[in-house]
Amino acid sequence: MDLNINKNEPVMVTGATGFVASWLVKKLMDNGITVHAAVRNLDDTIKLAHLKNLENSSSGKIIFFKSELLEEGSYLKAMEGCSVVFHTASPFNFKVTDSQRGFVDPAFKGTRNVLDSVNKTESVKRVVLTSSCVAIVGDTIEIAKYPNKTITEDMWNTTSTVNNNPYGYSKSVAEKLAWEMNEKQERWKLVVINPSFVMGPTLSKTSTSGTHDMIGQMADGTMKSGAPPFEIGMVDVRDVAEAHFNAAYLEDASGRHILSNKTLSLVDVANIIRNKFGDKWLLPKKAAPKWLIWLIGPIIDRSISRKMISNNFGHPWLATNSKSINKLGIKYTALENCIENMFQQMIDNGIAKKK
Repeated sequence: MDLNINKNEPVMVTGATGFVASWLVKKLMDNGITVHAAVRNLDDTIKLAHLKNLENSSSGKIIFFKSELLEEGSYLKAMEGCSVVFHTASPFNFKVTDSQRGFVDPAFKGTRNVLDSVNKTESVKRVVLTSSCVAIVGDTIEIAKYPNKTITEDMWNTTSTVNNNPYGYSKSVAEKLAWEMNEKQERWKLVVINPSFVMGPTLSKTSTSGTHDMIGQMADGTMKSGAPPFEIGMVDVRDVAEAHFNAAYLEDASGRHILSNKTLSLVDVANIIRNKFGDKWLLPKKAAPKWLIWLIGPIIDRSISRKMISNNFGHPWLATNSKSINKLGIKYTALENCIENMFQQMIDNGIAKKK
């Protein structure tokens, strides 16, 4: 596929230090593009170091700008002269205690803030939004009702609320807002990427996503007695970065795009790790009984409700990725390599524990 890349036009990336965003910044800079990196703290040299170091090995350039999701107009300076805006910033972690303030406000109000600035910046021709498969489907039990029991880009999450799967709710309301704002103007085009569970190593070498919290619990022995009976689509972070890049520079790219390689359970992930690294790690060998998770889950972690367990654990998850292949030209990376890279980084960082 022919990409229409103008290396003379800078682009802006929100949440540039994030898991997906960092790999996207690398992809952009490797192609000689100047990146306006919107970050919260310009003085955090440690958090910015891995992005700054990209200049040493790429032909691109990076310029940092201070911006806040909930501070109106804070992206205007970073957006000046940019032809493409990549809006990747949105919290994803399992430590949020206030769902409205921790998930919904940053996602919804942050998207409105960024797109308000896009509407005021004449140079912007295209916005690439990082949404999620959870904007398409909330509780996994719902998939059984879909045609062919498969998720497609035509569907929307209708089950999540601020109290039930608040992350999914935050992504769905934020993406709907983006489409509403896009339809009210004619200057800039919106293209959306909807990844499933994003896996792989980080460029920063430290956790910037709830993905690493979950796999970290597998690596540190928390799940050694049994993993939750949970399966979901998974995808390599580098494939997600590639999809964002192609969504920006393929002339005909449009609409939503599910990014998902294949469905795995947490035990499947543990087995992939065990096959590569041996049986000396505190990895789960079986799934914990659903009734046990239902009984003790909410006691161990108040953010885990029995409704969430009933509607998501033990139900099959299946999505089609044909549009990402046919329209964005994605050639999916083997998940085994992705998971092995991720676990090796956890070994190097001292997170993975031996028996």
